[in-house]
This record gives sequence, structure tokens and C-alpha cells, in this order.
Amino acid sequence: MLFMVRMDVAVPHDVDQAALDALKAAEKTQAQALQRAGTWRHLWRIAGRYANVSIFDVADAGQLHEILLGLPLFPFMSIEVTALCRHPSAIDD
Repeated sequence: MLFMVRMDVAVPHDVDQAALDALKAAEKTQAQALQRAGTWRHLWRIAGRYANVSIFDVADAGQLHEILLGLPLFPFMSIEVTALCRHPSAIDD
């Protein structure tokens, strides 16, 4: 199943910078691993925001839920999930 996921990140100003840098590095590593596996198919930054829009290809909503919960920055995220299906006029998958 394909899901479009918007993730907005709001880190409190009093978070330790070294801890935040470690979380960001872990987030990058995990996101890249999921992309290489084909699970996180697309990742776009939203210009001017600490946010992204992504496309995930997973077995079901439960798998997506577990992936999102496991993201290092999850505690600081506001997430919106939209299920997608193929449009009959689309020429590519």
C-alpha cells in the first residue's frame, strides 16, 4: 500500500544541541536505510519549513505506524497520513 505522509517537526528550544544532533544523525541513517529498502519511496522537503512530504510503500497501515513510531525524531513530529491508490489516468506506477 502507498501512503503519503506529511511530517512537521517542532523541536523545543531547550533541547540539548548535542542530543538533537545525535537524533538528527540517527534519523538520517534510518531514513536512508528505508529508502534503500524501497519502503520510503520518495522524500521531499517542504520549502521554508522543518517538514517533509514522503511516500511510503508498506504492507499495511500497521507497518507504516511501526515505522513512524520508530523514527528518532517522532516525539517532535506532527504527522498527517493519507492512503493512496492508483489513478486510472496515470501512465506510470
